[in-house]
Amino acid sequence: MYVKEWTWAAACSDEQVDGLVEARLARQRVSAEQPAPMFDFVQEEVTLRRPLGGKMVMRKQLEHLLEVGRRRNMDIQVLPTNREDHAGLAGALQLLRLKEGPTVGRVEVQLFNRLISDPKGRQILEIRHGIIRAQALTPRESLAFIEKVLGET
Repeated sequence: MYVKEWTWAAACSDEQVDGLVEARLARQRVSAEQPAPMFDFVQEEVTLRRPLGGKMVMRKQLEHLLEVGRRRNMDIQVLPTNREDHAGLAGALQLLRLKEGPTVGRVEVQLFNRLISDPKGRQILEIRHGIIRAQALTPRESLAFIEKVLGET
């Protein structure tokens, strides 16, 4: 979902918005490189149902997730809302396994984010990520779930 830039846009100058858009486009270009890097994402169900930007924006986002999720180098998983607890309750996390370098972690909350490069911190994030993936629907089940949510909108 494209929430971060949308929520920031009202508080940003035109130059800052242009910078955010260019950064997003640069990240999208990375996913099309050959050989294609591998990506896996876990989306909480609630983010698929929250109609930020209106119903048409939501439909386009769901359609985009389906398109991306069908690529060989992309795995999208949905973490259902009915899970009583999960390893991601402390907030969003990212793991970046660099082509020629170490794995780097990143955590973000509100206006703050932190890079995590120390081995113990990375290990904790990697364990949490693995648990989150195990608690989520499989990629195939997740695509079917996203199609179901799209059909409901």
